[in-house]
Parts: sequence; C-alpha cells; structure tokens
Amino acid sequence: MPPDALRGREHLLPSGGRALDVACGRGGVATWLAGRDVPHGGFVVDAVDISGSALAAGEELARRHGVDDRVRWWRHDVDAGLPAGCAGPYAVVVCQRFRDPARYPDLVARLAVGGLLVVTVLSEVDEGPGPYRAPAGELLRAFGALDVLHHVERDGEASLVARAPVTTSGP
Repeated sequence: MPPDALRGREHLLPSGGRALDVACGRGGVATWLAGRDVPHGGFVVDAVDISGSALAAGEELARRHGVDDRVRWWRHDVDAGLPAGCAGPYAVVVCQRFRDPARYPDLVARLAVGGLLVVTVLSEVDEGPGPYRAPAGELLRAFGALDVLHHVERDGEASLVARAPVTTSGP
C-alpha cells in the first residue's frame, strides 16, 4: 500500500529508480514501491528497520508479491543514522511513523535531484504534546528547502510530500 501521505498523490512518484523506506516495519510500503507498474518496472528498494521480526515479515510479503529480488532488507537502528550501504541517491525516500529531527538532514541528503520525500509523523496538533509528537510546523521547518507539494497537520498526525529542487547551472 502507498505511504499514507502519498495516497491519492501517487502521480507524484517518479517513473522508477531507487527508493529508501526508513523504519519500514513489516514492509508494506517497500513491497508496494517494488511492485509499482511503471515504465522501468517499479523501484529497487532499500528497506531499513531495527526489528528482525518485522523485516522477516517484510521479506515474506515481498516474496508473496513476487518482488523479493527488488528489495534489500537492512536490520539497523535508525536512531544511530542510516546504514552506510544506503547512501543514495534515491528517487524516493519514505519515512512513516518514525520521528527523530536529528535524522531529517539524513533523509534530505539521500534524495536524488528531483527526488520525492514522503514523511508522516505523530503530531501535537489536535492531540497535545507528547514525547514522540512533533510540534506544529516541524516538518515545514525541517524540509522547507525542498519544494513542498503537500503538507497537512491534524488529528495528531503531520505529513509532508516534497521534491528535491532541480538545480540548473548557467548564466
């Protein structure tokens, strides 16, 4: 299934390439990206999570959908950063339900020029503060240098879809 923030906006995805799913859990998004029916045959996905049991479930899901050869599973504690083998650049970077503002620059650094970032976190908006909740405006502040295509904060959740700028050189 597509990441929450991308539902109804799937047309924003590039036409294939490499993708990174940070804190991938049981692999639903990674498997969906790998199986996308696009001209280049979907995405080749690096999926990262600390939970061995979640990664095993993701591997089984990818196998059932016939895309197990398109997903690399990385057992790694994202609190410590991203694995060195996930250096990018990526056409798509997804991070759902994992919030660590210290990692936000890592997500941006992995994006290819014109790459798409999709982030969803718990939010204080309409819920109140909590140790894992982002204060209002956190995602816009963190990713404001990107071209923001969609942003919403409500009902205890904040999401953002943004594209890395395409820079051109010349006179």
